[in-house]
Amino acid sequence: MTISVQRTGPGPISSSATQHMVRMRDGVRLATDVYLPSPDAGPGPTILTRLPYDKCGEYTYMPRIAEYFTARGYRMVVQDVRGKFRSEGETLLFVNEAYDGYDTLDWVINQDWSDGEVGMWGDSYYGYTQWAAASTGHPALKAMVPRVTGTRLGELPIPVPGQRVHDVEMSVHRFYPLSMFHDRDMLEWEIDWTRRPLAAQVEEFFTAVGSRSASYDLWFPYPVSLRRFPAGSPFDAPAVPVLMTIGWWDNCAPWQWSDHREIEGKPAWARNEYLLLEAIDHENNSHFQPGVPNSDPSFLPRYLDPAIEFFDVFLRGSAAVIPRVRWQLAGSGDASFRSCDSWPPESAYPWELQVSGAGTLDSSGSPGWVTWTHDAADPVPSPVRDAFAFLAENPDESGLAARADVLVFTGSPSPSPVDLVGPVRLDAVVGSDGPEMDLFARLLDVAPDGSARLIARGQQTIIDPGSSFAVTLDLGHLGYRLAAGHALRLTIASSDAPEFVPAPGTGEHRWLADKTMPNQQRLDCGSTRLTLTVL
Repeated sequence: MTISVQRTGPGPISSSATQHMVRMRDGVRLATDVYLPSPDAGPGPTILTRLPYDKCGEYTYMPRIAEYFTARGYRMVVQDVRGKFRSEGETLLFVNEAYDGYDTLDWVINQDWSDGEVGMWGDSYYGYTQWAAASTGHPALKAMVPRVTGTRLGELPIPVPGQRVHDVEMSVHRFYPLSMFHDRDMLEWEIDWTRRPLAAQVEEFFTAVGSRSASYDLWFPYPVSLRRFPAGSPFDAPAVPVLMTIGWWDNCAPWQWSDHREIEGKPAWARNEYLLLEAIDHENNSHFQPGVPNSDPSFLPRYLDPAIEFFDVFLRGSAAVIPRVRWQLAGSGDASFRSCDSWPPESAYPWELQVSGAGTLDSSGSPGWVTWTHDAADPVPSPVRDAFAFLAENPDESGLAARADVLVFTGSPSPSPVDLVGPVRLDAVVGSDGPEMDLFARLLDVAPDGSARLIARGQQTIIDPGSSFAVTLDLGHLGYRLAAGHALRLTIASSDAPEFVPAPGTGEHRWLADKTMPNQQRLDCGSTRLTLTVL
């Protein structure tokens, strides 16, 4: 089979930017664009973004973002991280961002247009680079806005001795080092997730491009542990005011909620944390504006104004009061932000539902086991092509309910609107005749016309589940109105491919297995509870 690879190099430098090659402590130089409010701008606050996706490329449209910030009096510095696009150095995930961030902050504050006050902003990996810089404790970093990200972003799930449950491996975990972090450019190619072993296709790709990926080789077959934060955990560094933007439909949200829980246990960080909980996915598609592209005039204000308000307070000393928590209620038709002092709101309370062998979801349930077959050769298909842009499709998932390998539990239509605001958890007892078991739970809103759309989900891998194993799935958090006449549906399955690499059923490494074996799975209805939070 021929591997087709599309290589994308750096885009043209914006006429509004001046590029500098900024020297790091080891002599490697990083390509850095500076945007100023005016050519003769004097000292003022700076917004720094460090990213691996091309500071001049169309994907992240940094020149447009810089124009928005500079029009409001900020200087903006955008940098290709080490080993990417115009920057020098080895292309390697995660491990160089802490000290490269520190050295870049040092360079910024020594420029004549800087007043020594720096904020950092950005999504995903360029949210992670903010946490890396914060871990060094650089005194110039005065505020940060990490969006749809996490300190454990992209962390490959591996078994921990003594623990029988861990996260399910996403396909992007190992594919990302083969596309975004293979070398300086962006490499786009298709892997056939049905052709095994998967690792053989990776070797074909290396042959096609004539080079290997250091990040992949360090992670395959079993990952070498490289320190993301060589200066220590960000949460042990001096606290920085932080606006955490989390999307209700962001597939990376579990990592950011994990950071929030960590922050809650660190008093100094907890005092400096602000939450912005939006009805968006990872690519910033909005539940309230389906299909509106980032080129629409309404997009940049929605995307950037909360950050500017935050920076105005913590870099410029504005007297504006920023609520501790702002959140959107999806399904309400009202995109405005509600506010509260803590999350979930104090008036929220738990609502427990149970499942039955008859396929119901209500307050009573019934005992008894139900079964299904997991077959990696015919896995439950992922409902969207791009999980990072889930809301661009927001598909009707009712068709999946007809599959024999999907358990379906549906509640009665609600007589009045119900606001689901806060965490969602599934406690279950399951079993399998296989050496490992993936458990996927999806919570759906079923409309009167029968269409069913995702509102929350969670998944875990269980090692050696045996005939009976108790497990808790974190389905994330909700800010969602279940309309009158709509019903909740819980589905249970053991695959979601290709978003997640399916368990082969043999216990072998998922990228090395060349055959699959069906597994018989089971769920104890009498011991399964879905706990939601209601406002």
